[in-house]
Amino acid sequence: MLLKDNYMDNRTRIINTVLMKDIDRQPFKFYFGPWRETIERWESEGLEKGKRWDEGFSFDPGIITADVNYGYYPVFERKIIEEKEHTLIIQNQQGILEEVLKAGSSPPRTIANPISDRDGWEKLKAQRLNPDSPQRFPEHWDKLAGEYNEGECLIQVGRFPYGLFGTLRDLFGAEHLLLMFYEDPDLIKDIMDYLTDFWIAIYEKICQKVQVHVLHMWEDMSGKNGSLISPKMVYEFMVPNYKKMSAFAKEHNIPIFSLDTDGDCSQLLPAFIDSGINLVLPFEVAAGSDIVAYRKMFPSLCMNGGIDKREIAKGPEAIEKELDRIDSMFNGPGYWASLDHLIHPEISWDNFNYFVAALRRRIHKYSKEKQV
Repeated sequence: MLLKDNYMDNRTRIINTVLMKDIDRQPFKFYFGPWRETIERWESEGLEKGKRWDEGFSFDPGIITADVNYGYYPVFERKIIEEKEHTLIIQNQQGILEEVLKAGSSPPRTIANPISDRDGWEKLKAQRLNPDSPQRFPEHWDKLAGEYNEGECLIQVGRFPYGLFGTLRDLFGAEHLLLMFYEDPDLIKDIMDYLTDFWIAIYEKICQKVQVHVLHMWEDMSGKNGSLISPKMVYEFMVPNYKKMSAFAKEHNIPIFSLDTDGDCSQLLPAFIDSGINLVLPFEVAAGSDIVAYRKMFPSLCMNGGIDKREIAKGPEAIEKELDRIDSMFNGPGYWASLDHLIHPEISWDNFNYFVAALRRRIHKYSKEKQV
């Protein structure tokens, strides 16, 4: 039997999935796309060169981030500081001095960060963090806002690389930031408070023109061995500002408050939930994340991700086994199926196609859509 998507519109389906309400079926759309190297591999294995990787799979419409500058204006100039045989030393648009590969993708090596103390923060704030800079919005904003309102995709405010811990990590560097929580907690609170008000001021302008559906934070404050910061510190430094954002979302009828943090974030999930965050991703399996176990522990939280990308690279038998492992997650709301991060170049084009078809079968296994 063919299944027609005529029971529930896309926006309602995703919102109800997150809010634990009735759905016809779960969303069928990946949050993360492929690495550049993955595309290059797929083009050598059958993907038509220049064609979008996600065409032809009948994915649902997903989420569009409102095209607004949520960070520095003006941005730092991206410039090459030094060229080596295999790498470049660059200053990126966040003002971070880093070493990157000339060819291929891998995490850059950070050499220096934009600030180290209060003086540096005050200068940066004055020069680049004015929420009222008119250049934050594109010239065709009114037209774009109309298109957002009329479309099928959910509209999001906030994006990578902006969050409380996430942005401060880029400002100071991870090690320096963690020390600053002890050495200058007042400065950390001041920055987090300012950034919260800064983003809310931008979100307010967006909401004047657009019905927003998702407020998003990027944090990346966990690793393979657990959180980089204690739950106690999250409650002290971040939860008050998360709650302020949650109150803004409620005031503006924004139903989804999502947060992206890699690694094992299980220690932090109670703090996120207490803050009003209702969607977390991507639950990396290599870091020990087990969404089936977390569902029992946190029944009110919607999870996105949790499918081990390493298993998808092994072929059909491993793919089916991985989906068997989480099969209970497909029955009802509260889960949005996706890989646990970007689609890795170890995943062949054939295995990706098999995975997409297998995932579709799992989602429709519990579908309430009308059959024709």
